Amino acid sequence: MKDPDHSRRRLLMQAAGLAAGAALTAAAAGGGPAAAPAAVMPRTGAAVGPRRIIIDTDPGVDDALAIFLALKSPEVKVEAITPVAGNVPLDLTLPNALRLLEIAGRSDIPVASGASRPLKRRLVTAAYVHGNNGLAGVEFPEPKTKPVAESAHQLIRRIVRQSPGEVSIIAIGPLTNLALAFRDDPQLPSQIRSITIMGGSLSGGNITPAAEFNSYVDPEAAQAVYRSGARITMIGLDVTRRAALSEEQIRMLESTGNPAGHAAGRIMRATLEQVRRTGSNGGRLLAHDAMAVASFIDPSLVTRQDVHIEIETEGELTAGETVGYRKTPMRRSAPLLDAPGAADDAPFQPNAQAAVDVDGDRFLSFLIGRLVS
Repeated sequence: MKDPDHSRRRLLMQAAGLAAGAALTAAAAGGGPAAAPAAVMPRTGAAVGPRRIIIDTDPGVDDALAIFLALKSPEVKVEAITPVAGNVPLDLTLPNALRLLEIAGRSDIPVASGASRPLKRRLVTAAYVHGNNGLAGVEFPEPKTKPVAESAHQLIRRIVRQSPGEVSIIAIGPLTNLALAFRDDPQLPSQIRSITIMGGSLSGGNITPAAEFNSYVDPEAAQAVYRSGARITMIGLDVTRRAALSEEQIRMLESTGNPAGHAAGRIMRATLEQVRRTGSNGGRLLAHDAMAVASFIDPSLVTRQDVHIEIETEGELTAGETVGYRKTPMRRSAPLLDAPGAADDAPFQPNAQAAVDVDGDRFLSFLIGRLVS
């Protein structure tokens, strides 16, 4: 029988080593892995300290892991949380964000209410994974704190505009809030240091054969963000499917003494029981959103490739599909007989980097080590 204290010590030592490597890698990467398009404002000065982030989210069980991971990582400073409808409706994601911050002892971080529905579509949720309350049915106390008066897209705009080139966004839900912010302020993408998106897939979907859930819920918003000119990294199903939490790791979370890690353990235990019962994710416990946060902190966890991403918005069977061009002519569908013109190829022009491989064991060690410390 394995000694749980030995396993805990091993993970803590691995996390400490990963944290040191993360700091060096992030410094070498200049705050993000993707080469910035010409329109993106460079960093203003060489400020030393944690990188400033906004987490745009739809909590959500794996969102909870991602938020806790960010709060327990000294490499980043969470400036705001901006909930959006997605995994569950906004009237659940908003209080979930507030209660997660309270559990972690960080109710000082502002939370702003975001979009309650996609730009053009009816809301589709994922209670079959996240439970009816978004946290796998695990009950926590009602939050005592309140959201700020600003809307999510107003808060995003204000924080970014006050510190152009210094604030990054980690977007781990449907991209409706960002699309609304960019619609109000078309120059805003050039002021954002980087955007890390958990969403999309170059290898098939998880809600339809074609589409990943976040892109499926609001494909028009996703398309607007990818066409915005912002500096984007996509952490999609191509890598998040490759790292599943183990029974031992859940037990470590459940037995930890810190409130955030223990809450994560309760949520993950209930989620594992649900996905095993429903068959979602093949009965495996995946941490999609936490991988986006982890790879922002330590870019060496994933391998990236330049891509040009478009999001399908018109297909009856493929809406939300991530179409990724990789150093090939950007060819669209052949024209219909009654359509004018021909199908002209466009030269390859990357608008993002997509994660195509991940060191899954290192990621899980990093995640669990941070949450149990």
